[in-house]
Amino acid sequence: MSQLEARGLGLSYGGSYIFEDLSLSIPKGKVTVFIGSNGCGKSTLLRSMARLLKPQRGSVVLEGSDIAGMSTKEVARKLAILPQGPTTPEGLTVLQLVKQGRYPYQSWLKQWSQEDEKSVQAALAATGMSELSERTVDSLSGGQRQRAWIAMTIAQETPIILLDEPTTYLDLTHQIEVLDLLDEMNRREQRTVVMVLHDINLACRYADHIVAIRDGRIESQGPPDEVIDEALIEKVFRLKCDIMADPLYGTPLCIPHGSGRRRTVAAVAAPQVKQPAEVF
Repeated sequence: MSQLEARGLGLSYGGSYIFEDLSLSIPKGKVTVFIGSNGCGKSTLLRSMARLLKPQRGSVVLEGSDIAGMSTKEVARKLAILPQGPTTPEGLTVLQLVKQGRYPYQSWLKQWSQEDEKSVQAALAATGMSELSERTVDSLSGGQRQRAWIAMTIAQETPIILLDEPTTYLDLTHQIEVLDLLDEMNRREQRTVVMVLHDINLACRYADHIVAIRDGRIESQGPPDEVIDEALIEKVFRLKCDIMADPLYGTPLCIPHGSGRRRTVAAVAAPQVKQPAEVF
């Protein structure tokens, strides 16, 4: 049985369908990445699978049950989502934010417990945020802030985590930092991770399973080395490119052609040094 899947999903905005009959099964315990051009529906699909958007037809099935019929807390114990660019109330500390991840386990009869505290401290340690736990979230760097939000989703202790463009607005160092953290969590705990990413090369490096979306349908899906080629990139992104093996990881590496004037090897060769005039 699949952990998370869409069955005949129909999603629309303003009467215009983005997806009309989409079916998708997310591999359990793997890292799945949605790719596609802007406006193709990647984030819409992710949000619908987290029950943040109600489908006009079809259903999202979470661990064998229609997610629409589940209680909010029941869903939150099984699935966590980190939306794009989450906002934090001013003055909230990292520790207070991460504690929000334990909300699904609180009730009038069951207040804060040692188990909750252990989960929060473990999430802070896993994301390298323990020493920053008393800092306010709005005082952190972009990478630290993103790690704080990821710590909150980890503290939620769900078998599935969905992230909408978790590397947006981060510099390259912090992008790698965040993706390494998610990769390590997936390998160590076998949590199912589903992400939307814009960078094709990072998607190929970190994904076990890629879902390429174009014009409201799934163009292709599967392991990166079976899915990503020049024809797919041109079809999905309308971009000509060359695909080669990443020299470090062996995953597909996209080299875009672009439309500018190319510099030839001769053009970028080291300039010749002018010899001084001979003195007689």
